[in-house]
Amino acid sequence: MRVVLVRHYKTVNNLARRIMGWADARRAPDWESDLVQVDAALGASGIRFDACYSSALDRARKTLRYLATKRGCRQLQESAALNEVNYGDLTQRRKSWAAKKYPEYKTDADFVFPGGESFRQMQRRSVALVLSLQQVHAADNLLLVVHAGVLRGLVSHFLGLDLTANLKRKISHRYVGELVIEHDDCVYYDELGRHSGFVRDGIVAIPWGSNWSATTDRDTTGSSHSRTLISSVISQSSVRDNEF
Repeated sequence: MRVVLVRHYKTVNNLARRIMGWADARRAPDWESDLVQVDAALGASGIRFDACYSSALDRARKTLRYLATKRGCRQLQESAALNEVNYGDLTQRRKSWAAKKYPEYKTDADFVFPGGESFRQMQRRSVALVLSLQQVHAADNLLLVVHAGVLRGLVSHFLGLDLTANLKRKISHRYVGELVIEHDDCVYYDELGRHSGFVRDGIVAIPWGSNWSATTDRDTTGSSHSRTLISSVISQSSVRDNEF
């Protein structure tokens, strides 16, 4: 299973450096410029997607709809298991305030935010969701639109990296990551868009992995027949055509 990872479009809270978590915010004035670059990277890759997934948060759902339309993918799903970490009482606070008030903010993956959850808990639910997709997408190419925290958690897990040590790695809104997962293990990782802090900081050299070729099935669709996941894991997306 090939999983291509993308971050949602930029919001006004991203610009203001305010914590969103499970809340949402308006799109930034230049929100589309990042997605144009992401779509160009996806097009250049030659990957055709069998299904597209996002978190249940509006910024991810709308980004998914935008990219799925561009890429001709009609099977859209969403799941709260892919949501950003729930910051609880820290939601809508400035990141600088959070760092001063809670020294554990982005320094302790196991710290549970008041009224919310920990980064570790977020990582476990998002990893479990991705692994569950193998049940119906073992030979497919998937597009996942998620959040910076989720991306750090997924990359750390599948590449065997310590989560706490990587909580502050930069993830651009133009990031495009590629994971190939076989039998619950990642055998290949690459970055097709703007490089993340994992690569720029020398934590990961890409392409990562030696058991899979980047050209394998690059121009094929995999098994493109429509499927439905167990309802307790995934809920069908209800994104409307006029949301943009």
